[in-house]
Amino acid sequence: MKSLFDNLSASCSKTTTQLYSTSFSLGIYFLKPALRAPIYGIYGFVRLADEIVDSFHDYDKEFMMNKIREDTVEALKHKISINPILNSFQHVVHAYNIEWELIDTFLKSMEMDLMKKEHNPDSYSEYILGSAEVVGLMCLRVFTEGNQQLFEDLKPFAMKLGAAFQKVNFLRDLKADYVDLGRTYFPGVNFDHFSNKEKEKIQQEIEEDFEQALIGIKRLPSGARRGVYLAYYYYKKLFLRIKETPPEKVMNARIRIPDYDKVGLMFRSLVRHQFDLL
Repeated sequence: MKSLFDNLSASCSKTTTQLYSTSFSLGIYFLKPALRAPIYGIYGFVRLADEIVDSFHDYDKEFMMNKIREDTVEALKHKISINPILNSFQHVVHAYNIEWELIDTFLKSMEMDLMKKEHNPDSYSEYILGSAEVVGLMCLRVFTEGNQQLFEDLKPFAMKLGAAFQKVNFLRDLKADYVDLGRTYFPGVNFDHFSNKEKEKIQQEIEEDFEQALIGIKRLPSGARRGVYLAYYYYKKLFLRIKETPPEKVMNARIRIPDYDKVGLMFRSLVRHQFDLL
């Protein structure tokens, strides 16, 4: 039965999320139940494309990115895909009226990783838009559940939250991106001589994104607010840990929060949400 395959597809997206991101998985768990599968569907799709450009080094990445673009178009057109993750994603797109423009912009940023190793201010803004801000908007389509006015009101804040998460990831993954993959996302920064001044400038940019994002989180519907705040709280704590770390260590080690600390962060974020201390 088709419903059995659809259930399998949703399970694939959920498993993908749980394997790749414990922090987002925790956040999704604390969304209201009806929102969980759609967000798993979005994350599974995003992770699939991201893995192609970040991990599949012994394979033809350009062919695979072209293939995922073609297969996504076909899945959306026919409302089915034999790729379970794309099948799950197309259900979300149709159920929540996610615009092709958002999906296309995301894929274009992933395609940039195939050829672009460093960025100027314009290409950096373009990359952040596609790799992070539009993902925030896809999720916002789910969180607002068809309320167009609320979606429009919260758009800039959802984009800022996506940008903050992505920029924290860039700092966390400096060694992997710069040393292993030869990529430089932050424009005008000399990572061979990464200084406190350069790091502080990047951190100020991220702090401004977080500040704006929190305004929007407070205005989210109650079914979405707790889970999104948990993800925000985790990333803010990770960012603070990176802030306390000298530039040379950030360049040579992946700063992370251990899983046992994530549980504590989860409970603290839930307490803050419960008592309206956001």
